Amino acid sequence: MNKTLALVSGLTVLALTGCASQQDRKAASGSFDYVKAQDNAPVQIPESLDKPEFSDEYALPEVGEQADPDLVGKKLVVQSPALVMPLVTGSHVEEGAKRAMVWFDQVDDSQPLDKAIWNSLLSFLDQQGIGVDTFNPEEGVLITDWMVIGKEEDSSWYDWSESEEQVGRRFEFSMEKKPHGRTAALMVELKDYMATRGDDVTADLNDLQERREEVDILNQVINHYEYQIQLEDSRRIARIRQGLNIEMGFNPDGEPAYVVAAKYDVAWPRTLLVLRKLNFDVKDLDKSTGLLFVTYNGTDDGWWNNLIGSDEELLEEGDYRLQLNELSADKTSITFMNDESEPFDAKQVSELFDAFAQVMSEDNLDI
Repeated sequence: MNKTLALVSGLTVLALTGCASQQDRKAASGSFDYVKAQDNAPVQIPESLDKPEFSDEYALPEVGEQADPDLVGKKLVVQSPALVMPLVTGSHVEEGAKRAMVWFDQVDDSQPLDKAIWNSLLSFLDQQGIGVDTFNPEEGVLITDWMVIGKEEDSSWYDWSESEEQVGRRFEFSMEKKPHGRTAALMVELKDYMATRGDDVTADLNDLQERREEVDILNQVINHYEYQIQLEDSRRIARIRQGLNIEMGFNPDGEPAYVVAAKYDVAWPRTLLVLRKLNFDVKDLDKSTGLLFVTYNGTDDGWWNNLIGSDEELLEEGDYRLQLNELSADKTSITFMNDESEPFDAKQVSELFDAFAQVMSEDNLDI
């Protein structure tokens, strides 16, 4: 009998613990009798007696003007604060910022920073099936349509049924750019909110709850942005390792050059791999101008000679320069020059073409 009673008591405790409502997990435990407490009147000291010295060491600070007086007892949420997580390279948050916002620095020059942020946000909304109510990139404002999700929550321990809560939200995203355009902040504000559970409807949230909603959606957008960057990096590396078609042509100045069938951001790192394979050392480089300073070390085993089937060394050991230029969205020119920045003539470019093109077209070059 005692064992049976102990077993039933244990199961009851487990049921009470496991079915604690979500609200109970957000509120502090214990008694809330303190909310009914009143300030005691100060001690009255007769004038004939010496007044004792009082210390303010444990005095409670005054409540700020912007504090919500209703956040007491069970209404005071004890969850950890919602924090914006700047996971994207070049992103950061401002300490003490009241709004849910994140700053981005431009680290990729392939497109304007504001366009990259908006494209990532639109991609996230599309992936989540969230519509766009209004979007004005000139004014830097995007307002989402209603996003509605359903949540199933356990009811009280003695009622084993489940109640479903429908939560709808609309957010306003806004962007603030620095004058130079290479730094921008993305901010989010909860515009509308409505939660229904049965016949109960909640449309108002306190400041802490609003911030939690805003930070949660902003962190999802940031995570999506970081995922897109990683995905694009993986694709770019794959494209760099793949062989690229190359042909004889001219640079923007009409000088003999090689024309690679790839955009500049792919042709640049691919050229570095090709030069290393051909026994060039890169001494200095500037991607913004497309200029490479290299040293050709020659080959003991006749590497270039084996490629073209000749015993004659086509290029003397020494210092050279290469100039890469973007010809179009999918074509890049490579110009060989001597150490005085004088372009190779058509004959020299033609003689080196077979060796350079063969390595450029190879797949799976080591990075």
